[in-house]
Amino acid sequence: MATTRTAHTVWNGNLMEGSGTVTLDSSGIGAYPVSWPARSEEPNGKTSPEELIAAAHSSCFSMALSNGLNSAGTPPTKLNTQAEVTFQPGTGITGIHLTVEGEVPGMDESAFTEAAENAKANCPVSQALTGTTITLSAKLA
Repeated sequence: MATTRTAHTVWNGNLMEGSGTVTLDSSGIGAYPVSWPARSEEPNGKTSPEELIAAAHSSCFSMALSNGLNSAGTPPTKLNTQAEVTFQPGTGITGIHLTVEGEVPGMDESAFTEAAENAKANCPVSQALTGTTITLSAKLA
């Protein structure tokens, strides 16, 4: 069964001086301020599209890796994944780097790295971002 999730943004003013609020409608967990300076300089307590992409990618990758490890008979105890989305004003998103550290009883480093690469290639968010270079660092804890 397909699912659809929604969010919306209300923006006021021009790009450089304006600001907005992005609301996560499906979950109802909150509304978050956004602005161009928060996107292109320091966050100063506001979010950005790139931070939201990082959140989506780190969670999707973790789910895909967990599923792959479990399917291989080596379920993880813990996965800690960070996604870094790099944004260059005037160019756009220039890359995403995933870093994962896993606790996987009975698995060696090589097998973990292979499973992580597979998850990177096959998680739905990675697939949606195929126009972007995605790199990965993976290690066991």
